This record gives sequence, C-alpha cells and structure tokens, in this order.
Amino acid sequence: MKIELDCDAPIGVMDSGMGGISVLRELVRLLPNENFIFYGDSAHAPYGSRSNDEIYNMTENVIHRLLEEGVKAVVIACNTASSVAGAKLREEYPELPIVAIEPALKPAVIGCPGGRVVVLATEATLREKKFAGLLDEWKAKAEIVKLPLPGLPEFVERGELDSPRLRQFLQGYFAGLGDRPADGVVLGCTHYPFVRRVIAELLGPQVKVFDGAAGTARQLRRRLHSRQLLSGRRQPGSIRWLNSSPEPEMIELSQKLFAIDI
Repeated sequence: MKIELDCDAPIGVMDSGMGGISVLRELVRLLPNENFIFYGDSAHAPYGSRSNDEIYNMTENVIHRLLEEGVKAVVIACNTASSVAGAKLREEYPELPIVAIEPALKPAVIGCPGGRVVVLATEATLREKKFAGLLDEWKAKAEIVKLPLPGLPEFVERGELDSPRLRQFLQGYFAGLGDRPADGVVLGCTHYPFVRRVIAELLGPQVKVFDGAAGTARQLRRRLHSRQLLSGRRQPGSIRWLNSSPEPEMIELSQKLFAIDI
C-alpha cells in the first residue's frame, strides 16, 4: 500500500477496545485543531490474554484499516499492542509516524524514589521484552511490583466503572500485595484510567497514580512537528468513531467514555 501523508489528514488512534479513549482525551487536549479517527477493536477485546501472533495480526489489521481511511499518523493507544507489535510495525511502515504507548514506570519511580511502585497491566504487557527493559533500568531505584489484572478491561468495555462487583474484583487482587502500602501505582493498560478513582481509593490516600497518556500525546506532537505534519487549522478538530463490533451501542459508549470526568 502506497502511503501519502497530508498535514490536513486525520490522526488514527487504535485500541483493543475502548481503553485508548483515555489516551485520545490527552491527544485532543494537546492537539485540539487536529482531526482524529478512533478505532476500537472491541470484537477482539481483550488483547492481553492472546498470543503474540494474534496480537500482532489484529494490530496490523487495524492499522491497515486506518490507512484506508487516509490517516497521516497512528497512535497505538494500547499497552499490549504497543509492547508486542509497535517496533515491528514501525519497521513495516517506515514512512508512517507510529507512536506507541508504554507503561509510565519512569515517572512513577522518579516520583516515588525508594518507594514501592505497583505496575498494573495485562499479562502480555508484563511478559514482553519492552517492559523487561524498563524494569531492568529502574528496579534499583524503587521496589517494583508487577500485578496483572486479567478481566479488568472487560469492566470498562461494559461501562462498569464503579460497582460493588468491580470493587470486589480489585480488592481480591490488591490483597496479594500484603501489608506494605504502595507509594505509586502505574496504570499500564489504557482501560485502567477509567477506574482510576476506585483504584486510588482502594490503595489508599498516600498513593500517587501514573499513566502514559500525556507522554504519548507529547511524543505524537514531536513526531508530527518533525515531519511538518501538524495541521494549520485554527478551528477545533473532529473525532470520527469506528468499532469492529457490530453492536451500535459501542459507538455510544465510546462517546460517553470520552465525555466523562476521570
């Protein structure tokens, strides 16, 4: 596929479902005059429990779909897809700016020096070399605890952001952390910021919460600027919503998640 980039073209943002909307919010805040296309692959969510081959193929399929829509850049707003497929997709599409999110471990350790930092993420994100590299770089400066939360993205996909069942689910996993409180928590899946308040409440008032959305937005701006692809429009941009699920309520839920205060 021949790729021709135009500064007035939209930016594609993809996720395994709707979690990447938490990143889209930061992108729109930083680049309010850009047009965006958000593609949620809810028909195949969650990615976190799938094999690497499945994750790569699904991510590539979504990027191909976004290229058919004429995007000038792609943000992989899914930590699992970023960890498994990000580097390889940059090699496959060298002319396309691809920005991949990663767990905000660095700012968490810097913000909690010598403290206890709990990384909440999918199993796939935590097992990948990308996270292992981050862990090796920062493990001497804090106690870093990996805690996969299989099943949490499904709560967000249902729009269940605070319920007794959600709280019971999280408390069951947090009980395994023992008596020492966490100083920082990394939301290493883009679904998790939608339940940020519940996570912070259950882990205690001392905990600092970190996610990678703002850093991803800044990296996208840098990449577009370096390629002279920033839009020159002065009016606010638009968002076009796409989803692989045939259920019409998925678009409605996507718009609702974009609008709520997290």
